[in-house]
Amino acid sequence: MFKALVMTQDSESGKASAEIQDLNLADLPDGEVTVAVDYSTVNYKDGLCLSPKGGGLVRNYPHVPGIDFAGTVEASSDDRYKPGDKVVLTGWRVGEAHWGGYSQKARVKADWLVPLPGGITARQAMAVGTAGFTAMLAVMALEDHGLKPGNGPVLVTGAAGGVGSVATAILAHLGYEVAAVTGRPETADYLQSLGATQIVPRADLNETVKRPLESETWAGCVDAVGGDMLARVLGQMKYGASVAAVGLAGGAALPATVIPFLLRGVNLLGIDSVMQPFENRQRAWQRIATDLPMEKLDAMVHPATLADLPKLGADILAGQVQGRVVVDLNG
Repeated sequence: MFKALVMTQDSESGKASAEIQDLNLADLPDGEVTVAVDYSTVNYKDGLCLSPKGGGLVRNYPHVPGIDFAGTVEASSDDRYKPGDKVVLTGWRVGEAHWGGYSQKARVKADWLVPLPGGITARQAMAVGTAGFTAMLAVMALEDHGLKPGNGPVLVTGAAGGVGSVATAILAHLGYEVAAVTGRPETADYLQSLGATQIVPRADLNETVKRPLESETWAGCVDAVGGDMLARVLGQMKYGASVAAVGLAGGAALPATVIPFLLRGVNLLGIDSVMQPFENRQRAWQRIATDLPMEKLDAMVHPATLADLPKLGADILAGQVQGRVVVDLNG
């Protein structure tokens, strides 16, 4: 028997609720690899899955959320993995359509796993999680499109959140000048400790302007906000610069014009972490192992247990989670 946080749905109201239950291996879904989960984390999608309506992501109940996990292989019918191997999983709609990491045991397809790089513990991998993995993909995309230290300041929106925190730490470690956007003035010290050299109040960028172009300011941008802020930022990018779009905390609409693309050659790069092919996943995790300072990562971490998850799910939807939450499945 092992413990898991299980979402069940009331047949009359249609609302879902979470409780810790004892399960056995026969309860797990099909898959080639069974993993003893050591740690998971809390992302925005997890908050949605933990909500009473499942955020539109959960279709079938009972359900075990948790879109990320790291742990040790217990059994495998796939030759790529053997008992004792350390692995990490992000994406592939695990925790949404497939039972996820809020469980001491998980069974998944071998194709969804990535071997944990040397030098990263399971706990650190979940301090990274989907948020940090996405941040690394964004930095890689910006670099692939010409971003280099010395080009000018790189803007990070939603900087105190999970993606923004890791992006700030990675960029600063690589030698970039980082301008961190936040609507919470009390996070300034935290962001500066991660390496931000400039704090930009959210109000400075949250209002659209009629001019399609403003002064060329940013050499690159990791944008977790979308909406009006992204539209505003596009008009402030330097010639040929790129924006890596990773989120929509400020809305899915984009009230922009094509002028920044036509007159300044600005690039808008979409970053998807869910369906990334294995080679890109492996490249990103190797880069994380070398380019994310682990002492800064550890400073972002807030520990949690299965019992804490329902509240944390609501907190992250309300924008009240700073940094990264690491869930100890054996805690």
